[in-house]
Amino acid sequence: MILEFLSSVVLGLALAWAALRSLPHRLPSRRAVFATGALGALFGVFLMHSVLGPDHAVATLIGAVLIGAVTLSLLVRPGNHRLSRSAAA
Repeated sequence: MILEFLSSVVLGLALAWAALRSLPHRLPSRRAVFATGALGALFGVFLMHSVLGPDHAVATLIGAVLIGAVTLSLLVRPGNHRLSRSAAA
């Protein structure tokens, strides 16, 4: 169980790093993104471990990464695509 928690933190940090590499202009500070990735994955591993039980380590980590990705997606700000009112109508 400890290994699942440590693995989820590492995977959450890797997910946050990938998000920062692909969308640096649409995310808040690096510290907030890394903290959200790690904490989202920790919450995910706790939730998945509670739902699936102790004998599903791989499925628990996959679920933790998915929940961490959803948590990170909440940080993405809208882009600077400005539409004129005539083009939007």
